[in-house]
Amino acid sequence: MSGTPLVTTVHNEFEKSAILMGLGNRVIAVSEAVRASMLRRGIPSSKLCVVLNGTIGSVRSEGRSRTPVDLPSPSILFVGGLHPRKGLPDLFEAFRLAHEQHPEARLVIVGEGPFQTNYMEMVAKMECASAVAFLGAKEDPFPWMAAADIFVLPSHADPAPLVLSEAREAGCAVIGSNVDGIPQLLEYGAAGILVPPHDPPALAAVLSELLGEPARMQEWKDKSQVHLDRLTISRVAHETLDIYGSALAAGSKNAAVAA
Repeated sequence: MSGTPLVTTVHNEFEKSAILMGLGNRVIAVSEAVRASMLRRGIPSSKLCVVLNGTIGSVRSEGRSRTPVDLPSPSILFVGGLHPRKGLPDLFEAFRLAHEQHPEARLVIVGEGPFQTNYMEMVAKMECASAVAFLGAKEDPFPWMAAADIFVLPSHADPAPLVLSEAREAGCAVIGSNVDGIPQLLEYGAAGILVPPHDPPALAAVLSELLGEPARMQEWKDKSQVHLDRLTISRVAHETLDIYGSALAAGSKNAAVAA
């Protein structure tokens, strides 16, 4: 077993335990941002490889319903864990500001988490509370994505959120925070609009622009399809297998030299 190479994959690099992934002969980072973080933590660049997260064509999507649910239009959607690092209070404030100009807009929250009660109480105090719906977790949120006009991920930290792959596949106009792996998953702004994190007014301005200009919203729905093939599970599998192959080849070479 001593000559068997170890390949590890780093997802949530912000966790202290992620440094243990450096024990691998090859260390797969799920985005360029994760690779940069592991470099800063002392993992040699010779070990690090990037395989960007992707979900399109995965087994999970087999047999899924692609029929959109009935959502009012225009609708803004968030899908994810109800946790502080996802930046939901920023989205609530941005929606409040945008709703003042576009009272027809609706915000839909799909997901659950430890701060669900806090967030529901926060929204209940807003004048636009009736325009916000908390739907809880869904086994497959794709039909909600297929129905939404705008998908927003206002995260403060997110190494490589798979939800962006699904939101793009569903054809939403996508807005994401300019942090960690989000820019790479949005083709650095070519496939989605990047906004500063912790900045509700900036997010509100983008929401208002899209809500006020249907042609602009459609433009970003179309842009969500740019280089969508880069987010397929087959690409992820092939790149991962190549890394395993190179690790095995290097291990065999080292074993031969040692012999």
